[in-house]
Amino acid sequence: MTTASEPAADPAAVPHYPMERAAGCPFDPPPGLRERQRKGPLTRVRLWDGSTHWLVTRYADQRAVMSDPRVSADVRRPGFPNVAPLPPDGASGLSFVTMDDPEHRRLRRMVTAPFAIRRVRAMRPAIQEIVDGLIDDMLAGPKPTDLVEAFALPVPSLVICRLLGVPYDDHDFFQANSKTLIRRSIAPERRAEARRALLDYLDGLMADKLARPGDDLLSGLGERVKAGELTRTEAARMGVLLLVAGHETTANMIALGTLALLRHPDQLALLRESDDPALVESAVEELLRYLTITHVGRRRIALADLEIGGQVIRAGEGIVLPNDIANRDPDAFPEPDRLDLRRGDARRHVAFGFGVHQCLGQPLARIELQVVYGILYRRVPTLALAADLEDIPFKHDGAVYGVYELPVTW
Repeated sequence: MTTASEPAADPAAVPHYPMERAAGCPFDPPPGLRERQRKGPLTRVRLWDGSTHWLVTRYADQRAVMSDPRVSADVRRPGFPNVAPLPPDGASGLSFVTMDDPEHRRLRRMVTAPFAIRRVRAMRPAIQEIVDGLIDDMLAGPKPTDLVEAFALPVPSLVICRLLGVPYDDHDFFQANSKTLIRRSIAPERRAEARRALLDYLDGLMADKLARPGDDLLSGLGERVKAGELTRTEAARMGVLLLVAGHETTANMIALGTLALLRHPDQLALLRESDDPALVESAVEELLRYLTITHVGRRRIALADLEIGGQVIRAGEGIVLPNDIANRDPDAFPEPDRLDLRRGDARRHVAFGFGVHQCLGQPLARIELQVVYGILYRRVPTLALAADLEDIPFKHDGAVYGVYELPVTW
């Protein structure tokens, strides 16, 4: 067994963490990750700043790391394997996602109730109304059209705005700044400006909610502020996190999932020809597993020595967890590279992470995707690509994978 206490290899000799998916296989993890998975449970990888960290590629090992209290998600810790340079005002961008317990638990529990399964299921008729209305508008409009702008982006934006109490009329502003915030290629200073703009915007909304509360999530946070449980700044930061995550991830899943189905017509036919809720739920889980759009890998740092996959990771060493390749681990999912909407165990995927930091909004994302995948292809049975695959712009430079545009016709 090799251990982290042995002399480290020359960083220049350690391969870079492979980020881009292959041009001809845009739905598959980067080829380099598959190679690393075959080599062994843990390997070394070099990041953008030349630092080297442990790469964990296998499903069981990733779950073990993400559920281990001896690892930290705090991006401020020295040696943390950050995706990109922290902005100059890095502290202003902190959210409970990048905190550890007990502070993580304290803040997260304040927004857990609106995302509870029972509460989210009660939103289904409203989500159905939004989806039907946008399909009506798309069918009445010009064709071909960009599915991202006409449908994939408005669906989750309208839903999260309604949940939070954010005016949808401001969607151009928060969508533009959200895109800047999650692109790794953008300069840290520019990302800091976008974060500050969103924080100022949410802080202004919090002031309105404190003065005139409504029946929405931000008003609920306002009550926490009044009770002294939360500062207004903390509430605004939480609002930014929920607003950005609430529309970017689901929008990408709608568009990329549609593209994947159009490229797998036998699987698309299953959804188009059936209204079985169980099949739709299975399809959502399989597409989440198959695509895994959070494709920069979840990041952690060891707080104490731990053994993963037969390898000792020492305290202070960084850990990179690419969930996309874990969801293609043949030891966890037979024939992992095959899209199979009837796959019985797809829900075990780690597309939403695992452990205490797993995605808070996953019940809402699942309901939105179930409504979309359950109705779009039946209402538009002749939906087809209006561009060649090689001409579709993919989001290789973002923290969330997807397509910038998806030209479709019917």
